[in-house]
Amino acid sequence: MKSGLLKKTGDNGKEISLFSATALGIGGMMGAGLFSLLGTASAHAGTHIPLAFLIGAIAASFSVYSYAKLGATFPSSGGAATFTVMSFGPGVISGGLNVFQYIAYLIAAALYAAGFSEYANTMLGGNLSPLEVKIISALIVAICAGVNLLGTQIVGRAETLAIGFVTIALLLFSAGGIHIAQVHNFEMSGGSLNGIAIAAGILYINYQGFGVVTNSSNAMHEPQKELPLAMFSALVLVTIAYVLVSTAVILLLTPEKIQEFSGHVLAEAAQLVAGKIGFVAIASSALLACAAALNATIFAASNIAADMATTSSISKALGATVLKTQSRSLSVSAVMVIALVLAFPLDVVGKMASLAFLLVYAAITYGHIKVRKQTGAKLWPLWTAIIVNLGLFATLFINVIETAPNSAIALASALIGSFALEALSRRHEKNRASR
Repeated sequence: MKSGLLKKTGDNGKEISLFSATALGIGGMMGAGLFSLLGTASAHAGTHIPLAFLIGAIAASFSVYSYAKLGATFPSSGGAATFTVMSFGPGVISGGLNVFQYIAYLIAAALYAAGFSEYANTMLGGNLSPLEVKIISALIVAICAGVNLLGTQIVGRAETLAIGFVTIALLLFSAGGIHIAQVHNFEMSGGSLNGIAIAAGILYINYQGFGVVTNSSNAMHEPQKELPLAMFSALVLVTIAYVLVSTAVILLLTPEKIQEFSGHVLAEAAQLVAGKIGFVAIASSALLACAAALNATIFAASNIAADMATTSSISKALGATVLKTQSRSLSVSAVMVIALVLAFPLDVVGKMASLAFLLVYAAITYGHIKVRKQTGAKLWPLWTAIIVNLGLFATLFINVIETAPNSAIALASALIGSFALEALSRRHEKNRASR
């Protein structure tokens, strides 16, 4: 999520240590989706949420392998946007994929904005109307866009402090929750194999931040060694935290209670552990995590868009209009995120975000096969990543078609529209050049 911030690091010529790269990966993955999507995942997995998190992590590990190899071979602050061009060459495929990847970041940003407003409503007593909750979502997007337009360096430091606070709060909650839980009375319930797979797909968005580490590869001393270690270390540590937190939740609350509290379940569970103090601490952590993730994701999306406009990642015709400058792309990004927040509820936008990234990772890994001789990657992990990502995508997409067909249509339209827009832009560019 923080590729824009990482780009600055590389461009300034500062070397990034293994510890710093690992911390960036943890910061990219930790927090926001966890606070927002536990209730949605529980509707499908029942008390098997920790297992769903674990399956999501295993699925992500194969994509981590692919990205680590690509990042080590093609070190660049452009990250995945660079990988598509290196794999597919400059053209409609890489351009369309990068446009869709940009949209995926916007959907993720909408999820974090919706999560922020959900916990803001909880902190205010839960008495806000649906319209007022939507207004809060739009306002936090506008505020984050405004902060990014100022280009302040304080943002990066504030996000680091926020993630540190969130991590400590979650670990304390996990330890306290597991300690006071009446484990002997606990019974597993709900969650068919298909339901657990759907939940794993929903929770996949919690791991999408691993890609941010690749944006720092050009600032590493030995990216071939340090990048894979940093990415896998971050994935393992975050997975442990997620499993512990979700275990504490299912030990403290019944599936019915998890569904009742849905988008703010962690705050309610924390209240059982430490009373009002626990409730406020976790709710505050949720607000910090969602705001930090939203801010970083909008910045990264707009920075990627501006970067694509100055390279052959997308057509010059498209880059010279919508994404001409970073300030313009930032404004466009903010408006699109607000539109997504207003159009879709929290659980739906969460599913859309996971679907988008599952598809992006599968496509980029397929492209990796084309340049495998350069990266030295083994073939079986790449094909496993493609199959697992597409499998989770298909399972979750079928569920979305059944439960929220409009969002499925919107996502399919975004995918088709990305390539159609790129193709039309390149044709227009070609026609102008031939005159």
